[in-house]
Amino acid sequence: MHPNRIRRARRTAAVGLSVAALAAGATTAAGPAAAQPKRAAAPAADCSAAYRIERKLSTGTTWRMCWRYDSKAGLVLEHISYQPKGESAPIKVLSSARLGQIDVPYDDGSVEYDDLTGFGFAQGLMPLAAAECPGGTIKTVKVPEAWDPAHPNVNGLCTTTRSRGHAYRMQADTGNRVYQQQGKDLLVYTVNKVGWYEYMTEWRFQDDGTINMNVGATGSLSPGDYDAGDGRGWPIGKGATSYATSHNVFWKLDFDLDGSSKSRVEQYDSVVSAPAHGQEAPTNKTTRTNVTRELAGDYKNMRWWRVVSAAGKNKDGHARSYEIVPGASNKYPGHGFTKHDIYFTQYDKCELFASNNPGCANGHPKNVDQWVNGQTLTNPVVWVNVGFHHVVRDEDQQPMPVHWQGFSIAPRDVTAMNPLTPAALADQNGKPREGS
Repeated sequence: MHPNRIRRARRTAAVGLSVAALAAGATTAAGPAAAQPKRAAAPAADCSAAYRIERKLSTGTTWRMCWRYDSKAGLVLEHISYQPKGESAPIKVLSSARLGQIDVPYDDGSVEYDDLTGFGFAQGLMPLAAAECPGGTIKTVKVPEAWDPAHPNVNGLCTTTRSRGHAYRMQADTGNRVYQQQGKDLLVYTVNKVGWYEYMTEWRFQDDGTINMNVGATGSLSPGDYDAGDGRGWPIGKGATSYATSHNVFWKLDFDLDGSSKSRVEQYDSVVSAPAHGQEAPTNKTTRTNVTRELAGDYKNMRWWRVVSAAGKNKDGHARSYEIVPGASNKYPGHGFTKHDIYFTQYDKCELFASNNPGCANGHPKNVDQWVNGQTLTNPVVWVNVGFHHVVRDEDQQPMPVHWQGFSIAPRDVTAMNPLTPAALADQNGKPREGS
């Protein structure tokens, strides 16, 4: 299909299907304002009850946050705090967390989509049935700039809890006692339709302080993208050929550890060397690099980053931090902004989307890679890029199974011990007791 026809078909499908879905999910409830997120820290209680998410999990951990719905980014979570058992007050983690872009180039070069800023991602919010949010609550969202202004309200935000299996298991040295805990998560998600695709944007808040961010693509393979003449892609159906696509998903995280945006960033690298004379095994040396200026970073074996609090410490006197844990990724080298796995930029209120950013004045660069220009990092913003190269298969029809891409941030020294530690082991901070 000609690129312009593909573009028009994608937009038309998004508009038509979104209008129908919005009408089906309409209610009389109002949604949050679409104002830009505030950078200053604020407790979750500052938002009204309609836009507050607060859940105490059965294992004793409480997550609190506010939500709003942006006209391009869709769901935005703000003022996120974590309070495990044993902590007298919530621990602030993020001031804002949201998608930063979904860039979708086709392998044949005919077309490329920026789904958040150019193709109505937010307006494609889908209504959710009760069966899609088992045991949870479906909140009503007022969609800004809705395709159908007469029906802007959609029952489209699910908050529920999920089990994730073992959080830990430990056999005591003596006797037959086993310490084990089944982990629980708070799950917050929406579904947004863009053309034939449906994107499930999922946030999982674990009871151990970990936050998992995932986007799952499902829906349908676009029938207009089958072309047996180009020699690319994979045969689908009776001799047809489907184009392959890349989905480059960006997330934007503004940290607020202990209520301060003035965090610092550290990079850790490890190098394994052959055994020295007289040694039985190789050595592994880990070095820390303070990231003091903006950085376009790439994952390597045994490389990782953490964002460190400048305002708080745990009960052992260690600075609280969150480690960025990558997920599987197929890096797309077609653009400067997709060439790197992670970007640390100095906060700028106009820098909202990783590509084709519409929020800045004329002359300001449009893409995240161009924002990395040597500024000192005093208020770092983290942009994470996770790619998926979708070479379709017969099993992708019909409907298409969800394929996930994402990453996590994990607490590092946020608490002095495992936040799910059983009472019988609570005195073993740094000194395991024999027989436990």
